Amino acid sequence: MTTVRRAVLTLPAAPLGPDNPLPALRTHDGTHAVDEQTLAELPRDMARGIGRAPLRSLLPAPVRDGYGRARTPTDLDAIVIENDRLRATVLPGLGGRVHSLHHKPTGRELLYRNPVFQPAAFALNGAWFSGGIEWNIGATGHTTLSCSPLHAAIVRAPDGGPMLRLWEWERLRDLPFQVDLWLPDGSDFLHAAVRVRNPHERPAPVYWWSNTAVPEDRRVIAPADSAWHHGYERGLRRVDFPVAEDGAEDGADRSYPLGADHAADWFYDLPDGQRRWIASLDADGTGLVQTSTDALRGRKLFVWGRERGGRRWQEWLTEPGTPGYSEIQAGLARTQLEHLELPGGGEFSWLEAYGPLTADPAAALGDDWDAARGEVESGLAAALPRAAVDAAYTAWREQAADAEPETVLAVGSGWGALEVLRGHYVLPGTPFPESTLGPEQEPWRALLDTGVLPVPEKGAAPGAPLVSAPWRDMLETAPADPSTEYHLGIAQWHAGDRAQAVRSWERGLREAAARWPLLHCLAVADREDGHPARAAERFAEAFADHADRAAEGEVVAAALGREAVVALLAAGRTGRARELWVRLPEEARKKGAFRLLEARLLLAEGRAGEARAVFDAGFEVADLREGAEILGEVWAECTDEPLPFAYEFRMRPS
Repeated sequence: MTTVRRAVLTLPAAPLGPDNPLPALRTHDGTHAVDEQTLAELPRDMARGIGRAPLRSLLPAPVRDGYGRARTPTDLDAIVIENDRLRATVLPGLGGRVHSLHHKPTGRELLYRNPVFQPAAFALNGAWFSGGIEWNIGATGHTTLSCSPLHAAIVRAPDGGPMLRLWEWERLRDLPFQVDLWLPDGSDFLHAAVRVRNPHERPAPVYWWSNTAVPEDRRVIAPADSAWHHGYERGLRRVDFPVAEDGAEDGADRSYPLGADHAADWFYDLPDGQRRWIASLDADGTGLVQTSTDALRGRKLFVWGRERGGRRWQEWLTEPGTPGYSEIQAGLARTQLEHLELPGGGEFSWLEAYGPLTADPAAALGDDWDAARGEVESGLAAALPRAAVDAAYTAWREQAADAEPETVLAVGSGWGALEVLRGHYVLPGTPFPESTLGPEQEPWRALLDTGVLPVPEKGAAPGAPLVSAPWRDMLETAPADPSTEYHLGIAQWHAGDRAQAVRSWERGLREAAARWPLLHCLAVADREDGHPARAAERFAEAFADHADRAAEGEVVAAALGREAVVALLAAGRTGRARELWVRLPEEARKKGAFRLLEARLLLAEGRAGEARAVFDAGFEVADLREGAEILGEVWAECTDEPLPFAYEFRMRPS
């Protein structure tokens, strides 16, 4: 019989640390963007999906950059779903990640299971970790919920057995979603039914990709003979797959991740009517296959490549000396650069299945791509017929999707409860009870109940923002005080009304006791509007105002100081940058991000030798972003010598 139970997973883990206290008024640098020339050459519907509702900021999600790289044995809450064939281990406190999928009859681990928990800056808002199966909703990239808790409970599966439901309110697109995981009795396949709902009257852009990490020494097979290639140089082009004569890596078989030179995405161009699946098989022809109902249209292979940058990232995300991984992925659109439109009151739903596959290695791993595809497809048809997947989806949708939770196993955030209170939404199967409201939501509940946003306690940092149109409307009619003007400006900024946001922040500044939150926002606005000198002065003024108060702690001081020094250097104010540097908290200056900043400051002062010495002493920038090239750029200003491997994170072809 299938069981669902709580468990504890102990891993060497780096603590997440505090979130960045500054509002995320901007997105990151667009690692997954497409250049304008490429966009003009794409099919019209693909270009339309890529251009649909791009993020203006990461609001209201916080940036998560407080983690480090010191790992200690840590107990992580887990939920185990188990029958006599499979054992799935799920981490509800970390985005609902499926950490492990163990096949009992063969003793095989079907996934790449990371032996550590090491956050890195790959999520849209920062902290993310590699391994297992992750559920990505929101916008192009890894979800802001990568390292956040989800609600979790036991629900009845379509066959009457226990099912694990995970659900949350995704805040970038303001949408609730659920993932239902169950193991039919005696089945070799983990079933994952997903639903994304739009309770609003307006249409909403939707993004979903289920990402599965698998050992990279396997062949990846999908039912397509062409793919859309996307690399860190921001192009997107259709090529033959797995072998193409297209300039780079001519003749390379791209279905073998270890054969690729550079990190890249391969979005398979699956024909209409083709069953949706993707498989990862080892040298014996055994491994993992993922399949789904047709609504989950896209399939993708991500590889790190053999170049130094890709290998360094592999080490960075786990323990040196451990095997690497690639990712096989499935999404709603053809590529991860596209978003679909979900009408108001509508929903997207589908069923995925993950399980073992055994194929004849002579066929599955041979040079005949058609034979390899046929071998996997016939093996999948025998193990889990397409009709069985469709029937399981229908049974889930009709009998289980709306079933109410029976036993709560974990609790997520209170943001969904707040939205249900405001919008009076009825969401069968995914309750967001008032009991989940916490301190972050209380000021907003007060605004909802009284029309007044409470003033933060003296010395406290501003609370978490809300930015959707209904909350913006309430802020516009609330009594004007500096705290309300601060939050109103953030909501206006998110809506694209930057001029009005600046006016709100300037009004709040006139009477504010603590000026630094408003000064920081105005500094970001100046920088975005092309006024680097004024931005630098305002960043510095914000830091000074906070330092004079010193009540909000070193986390705020470090965040403000880091932005201020960067802005002052960009504006050529090297002397001011040095003056501010010496006022930074001592503990902050010891961290890798600030050691890099120190090297940049030394270079600006003409002290290249001392900047080189910072590199020689060694440092690690824990929150280095995916695709970042800053380490190589600063090193090149210090010396003509090759960049040491420890600092090699460049992903683009040289």
